[in-house]
Formats: sequence, structure tokens, C-alpha cells
Amino acid sequence: MASAKNDSNAKAMKVKKAEEIQLMLEANQIVAEALTLLEKVVEPGITTWDLDKIAEDLCLKRKAVPAFKGYRGFPASLCVSINEEVVHGIPSKKRKLKKGDIISVDFGVKYKGYYGDSAVTIAAGKVDNDKIKLMDVTKESLERAILQVQIGNRIADISRAVQTYVEDHGFSVVRQFVGHGIGASLHEGPEIPNFVQDETSPRIIEGLVLAIEPMVNMGTYRVKVLRDGWTVITTDKQPSAHFEHTVAATLDGPLVLSSRKGF
Repeated sequence: MASAKNDSNAKAMKVKKAEEIQLMLEANQIVAEALTLLEKVVEPGITTWDLDKIAEDLCLKRKAVPAFKGYRGFPASLCVSINEEVVHGIPSKKRKLKKGDIISVDFGVKYKGYYGDSAVTIAAGKVDNDKIKLMDVTKESLERAILQVQIGNRIADISRAVQTYVEDHGFSVVRQFVGHGIGASLHEGPEIPNFVQDETSPRIIEGLVLAIEPMVNMGTYRVKVLRDGWTVITTDKQPSAHFEHTVAATLDGPLVLSSRKGF
């Protein structure tokens, strides 16, 4: 779940021990399993409520707790954001996916005291080439960002990797919402913008765990929150894509805790 800019900024960076990272790996693999299942079931006609129930049921079956449900009043377990919705879309029994939609699903769990958090954007049936390019660029920007999770690098190196790749391909990165540290709390420091905000941003140190999540718009980077208090949309109503992984900084380089087959 994306953090509003400055929400996690004042929160301390918390270094994780090896045993804590192992627990976070277990939590994130539950998230990965849920997202893999959602990728298989997304199709025109399914409701966003159905997707929420599928994710929550798997979470409970694995003896985990849905991380988002009740978080600051969020009413569901899964964030489901369609087309121009960027993040934090609320599932509904009335809303069915249509052919040509792209759907960003963001899921988190709490397991043995630690959080997992990951997101993916999925096509419902055949989508146009512009949407395919948007998804591909967003996914690749995340992969490039993960490569920057090296001890001694700065958070700004992650931000630069996303911003440069996205803007070179003609898209824009959301600035109002950012990635974040994660651990025994869903949102910890540091803030991880998808644009270079501060060249002297914090150094990456061993044991830091980061939820990196490019949110990429086809048009303007500007967004707004709807009256429901949660759903974020692009102001120009053009599509948006969202990919997220939870990544630990280790002596051997980045360890993607939420990795799944193919991603």
C-alpha cells in the first residue's frame, strides 16, 4: 500500500536482523501466492469484490492477517484500482471488470508480527498497445530500481532509476504517493519517492527492507483523491499502472522477498 508523501518521512529507519528478514520472506511469499492467484482469475466479468475475497481467503488459510483491512479505516483486504485509478481503489460487489481494463491489485499481510506488501497490474482480456507499454515500462522501472538496492547507495538512486526510465519512455511518475520502509509496521522510514527529491537522501544499509512501488501515469503525474477518501485517480483520467516488491538490502545485494515465478 502506497504511503502518502511525508507520511513515512518522520518514521525511523529500522534495520532488520537475519531472523526478521526470514519472517518477512514468509509474509511476502503469502502475498506473492495471492497475487499469482489473482493474475490467473482476472477476466472480464469478475467483480472487484470477488478479487478481494480470493486474496483474503488465501491469506486466512495461510494463518496470516490482511494488512490493509481496517488500516486507517480502509474497508477491504485488497486495493483494486482500474484504469485511471492509481492506488487504493475500494472493492465493490457492483463493479465488474470489462475487456480492455487494466487492474492494479495491491495486497499486504501481517504474519508472525511482520508485514509483506506487493502489487501488480493485470490486463483483463485484450488491451490496447498503449496500456501494454505502460505496464511494461512500469514493471521494468521497478526491476531497475531493485538493482539499486546496494549497500552504500542512496534512496535517491532508487528514485532516479524509476524516474529516468519512465520519463525516457514518455510517461510520468506519481509524486504525491511514494514507497516506504516496511517491517513490524506497514509503513516505516525511509520514504521512497519515484522521482529524485533529495540527492542527499538516506544511505542504504544492510538489513534495511524497502517497499518499492513505481506508480506510473500515461499522462500527467498529477492525481487527486476521490470523495471516498481513498481512491486516487489521475487528474486527466488517463490510465495508470502500479508494480511493487518488498526488497531487503543484504551483503549479497538486493533480496526480493515478494518474488514470484516470472517476476
